[in-house]
Amino acid sequence: MERRTERRNDTRATVEEPAASPPSPEVVHDRLWAQDLRSSIRCSAVLLALLLLIDGGAGTLTPPRAALWMALALLLFLVLHPTRVAAGEGWLTSRGLLRARRVRTDQLVSVRCLDGVAQRLVLRDTSGASIEIDPRVLVANPPLWHRLDEDARVSAQHGSLTCGATALRRVSERIDRETAMTVFKVSGLN
Repeated sequence: MERRTERRNDTRATVEEPAASPPSPEVVHDRLWAQDLRSSIRCSAVLLALLLLIDGGAGTLTPPRAALWMALALLLFLVLHPTRVAAGEGWLTSRGLLRARRVRTDQLVSVRCLDGVAQRLVLRDTSGASIEIDPRVLVANPPLWHRLDEDARVSAQHGSLTCGATALRRVSERIDRETAMTVFKVSGLN
């Protein structure tokens, strides 16, 4: 008896690979935030150590005075604590110790630059949300600036950005100047 081997073609339902999902929107963070946080902790710790050392050396250190010095060091930390800035497509967030603020950067209404002791950039969107950030954060983080600049251009194209072209141009010029200075320093042309 002859044995015949037949191959059976299984017709299986072809499993389609899922369509490549669009790349997740890139979130850009302030890359110097951790360094600024460590610096604020260091300053507070140094102040506390100096106050305790001086008070202990004078022989006047008591538990209530030590608590007062700790409270003063804590207050300094709270004042120096940096806000964490992050941006993604269409938004910018600033997180402090107590709250976070978010603004739609693709729906900006105004951008103002507040001059003074601490220069601030104030962004306001169509829903009324506003955020204040230090322009130095944008200067130190070109990807963060690039994200904000792209979204501000979208706002201008949609017609919602009515006030702020001058402030954005100033920040852009400052970033260009800082970048050029860095290039000159690296290349030894300064």
